[in-house]
Amino acid sequence: MTDVVALLRKRLEPVERVDMLSDALEGQLPHARKAAVLLGLFDQEGEPTILFIRRSSTLRAHSGEIAFPGGGVDSTDSSPIMAALREAQEEIGLDPSRVEVLGVLQPVFTVVSNYLVIPVVAFLPRGLGTLQLQASEVTEIILAPLHELTNPDIFHTEEWMRMGRTRTVYFYDYGSYRIWGVTASILNALLGTLERNS
Repeated sequence: MTDVVALLRKRLEPVERVDMLSDALEGQLPHARKAAVLLGLFDQEGEPTILFIRRSSTLRAHSGEIAFPGGGVDSTDSSPIMAALREAQEEIGLDPSRVEVLGVLQPVFTVVSNYLVIPVVAFLPRGLGTLQLQASEVTEIILAPLHELTNPDIFHTEEWMRMGRTRTVYFYDYGSYRIWGVTASILNALLGTLERNS
């Protein structure tokens, strides 16, 4: 876990650049809404592990899908980082004081819901603590060791036509769970950051 954290600190974009990164994309997507998600990494029995949620089947958008905790950036949020921390606390009861933000990945645009999503990568040095799910939004927490997600047998891509453009859609079949869409795209970027040779 120490090696993973050190590598991410070195390779992720620093939090100070978050506005610049999203502004660069916002110029091309002036009507997109901003959102932020939290990629929470922690040590579980010596294994670097990441936390996902399964969204409630009663939600209007992306119901029942596997996601990272997160949501829209509110006017009360001082930054996308704070939005990710607030949403994680609201959705699963993750105490922000347990979270050490390491940096951010490149923002990802969701075509269907028109969100510009900022992935905030964090380390939880004291683990998850006591969590409390907001039942109206989250039905389950999924803890996945990173090395299992790097198995090429669980990964594939498909080419989908959306709004007149062909887009690559990522899929990870982790056990009985299908991680796909923007969550899989962000996961792919995280794993790629860790696997990079340089």
